[in-house]
Amino acid sequence: MTLLARVAPPVLFGGRRAGLLIERNLLVYRRGWLVIVSGFFEPLFYLLSIGLGIGALVGGVAVDGREIPYTAFVAPALLASSAMNGAIYDSTFNVFFKLNYAKTYDAILSTPVGVGDVALGEIGWALIRGGIYAAAFLVVMVALGMALSPWAALAFPAALLVGFAFGAAGMAATSFMRTWQDFDLVQLVILPLFLFSATFYPLATYPEPLRTLVQLTPLYHGVDLIRGLTTGNVGPGLLVHVVYLLAMGLAGLAITSRRLERLLLK
Repeated sequence: MTLLARVAPPVLFGGRRAGLLIERNLLVYRRGWLVIVSGFFEPLFYLLSIGLGIGALVGGVAVDGREIPYTAFVAPALLASSAMNGAIYDSTFNVFFKLNYAKTYDAILSTPVGVGDVALGEIGWALIRGGIYAAAFLVVMVALGMALSPWAALAFPAALLVGFAFGAAGMAATSFMRTWQDFDLVQLVILPLFLFSATFYPLATYPEPLRTLVQLTPLYHGVDLIRGLTTGNVGPGLLVHVVYLLAMGLAGLAITSRRLERLLLK
């Protein structure tokens, strides 16, 4: 057991008290809920301006040999982006402040809560925040008739998977950051992902080398997964996206727990 504990991520031997971290975040934000809700409006404004505005000029978009309205093409991509944004920002900026300035985790680890609990709890909270954005956005999609298939009922679990992948990766990256200037790198990664993950244009419009690169990016897998569900283009290929995002989340969780153990228990 001792040898296994040294080899496996500590999160495998913790996590039982992770809910306490989520409860703490709920108490912290009980009077600052506007901070969370405000993150929902950015993708909504994109949807209303680009989806409905430009969509009236573009008309239909061909997806897998089938033409769908441009709004129905853009909306699931913005849903995936909404889940990504909610998870990534909470698992980066907030975690960095708690880790390096507030020293929140040092105080928490003086209790029975362990490193694995901290990793799971904070990533779980990031997932909840991303899920709130995704749920609100999905309601808007359904209300505006942008969900074209009954498979859209699975779009919310898919968005949670996107949130888990990016929340875990974001917290893992944060554990390597030393100054606030390092967060410029977060924007350097997130903005191109948002713009060039087949979010606003079909994958077929990209040049071949760029198309291959786009298909390797994590947000593309989230976008294509949710778009397939909301438009009814469901097939075995969607399982590739699920495996990719799940592997990304688990890898981020393992790295996070290892890094926290090194930073907080040194």
